[in-house]
Amino acid sequence: MSLGPYASYIVTSYTLVAAIVLILIVWIAIDYRHQKERLRELEASGVTRRSGRQATDI
Repeated sequence: MSLGPYASYIVTSYTLVAAIVLILIVWIAIDYRHQKERLRELEASGVTRRSGRQATDI
């Protein structure tokens, strides 16, 4: 496959985009774990989620 005279630009661009997307996926996964842990801590301390209540609790 020949990309012509812009091959290095194209390959570099796609590589950078792939790296950035991978970094974002890892960042989101780590943040998700932190948020779940924080939620567990809050629920253990007695704080409840409003979304967890029934409509009759209001």
